[in-house]
Formats: sequence, C-alpha cells, structure tokens
Amino acid sequence: MSKFFMMGNFTQQGFSGLVKDPKSDRAAAANGCAESVGAKMISYTYVRGQYDFIVQAEGSFEQMAAIKLATEASGALKNIVICEETPLNDIASHATKVSSSYKKPGE
Repeated sequence: MSKFFMMGNFTQQGFSGLVKDPKSDRAAAANGCAESVGAKMISYTYVRGQYDFIVQAEGSFEQMAAIKLATEASGALKNIVICEETPLNDIASHATKVSSSYKKPGE
C-alpha cells in the first residue's frame, strides 16, 4: 500500500453543514470513505491556509481517486489534491543512471 495526502476545501454547502452541526465528526466521515473502498485513513486534520483539511491515508491511487470523485460529487468538498508519498532517494539513484547516458538535443 502507498501513503497519500489528500488536501481539499469545503464548499459553501459544506461550511453551511458545519455551522448547522458544529459537532459533526468529519474525521469519522473520512474514515468511512476510506474503509468503504478498502483503504486506511491514518489522520484527518483541519488546517489554516490554502486548504481546509489534510487527510493521510494508505491504499491505492484508484481508491484515493474514488474518494475524491464521490466526495466532490456530493457538493460538500472541492479542490481535493491527491499527493503520493515517494522515495526521493531511490528516484535520484535512478536519475543518476539516466543522466549518465542521456544526451541533450544537439549533442
């Protein structure tokens, strides 16, 4: 399983629901979404800044994309960005091999 970070925003409809029920447990809702597709939610955090929340989860990209599709289709969320954790040192090792044989145009 891969680790993912999903950041997003509430819509006006989503914020209206939170004002109507400020005790609404959105972490439980996010966990239910993850479980419904066989993924695992690790954390759910409200943040201040460009996004309203960040969810850390484990699963496949397809599972994360399904969560994005369904939750944005509900009208309560928008702008969900899916970021996958990557092994940068491994990627750099491969890049070293590629750079030793790659020739730029005109060389």
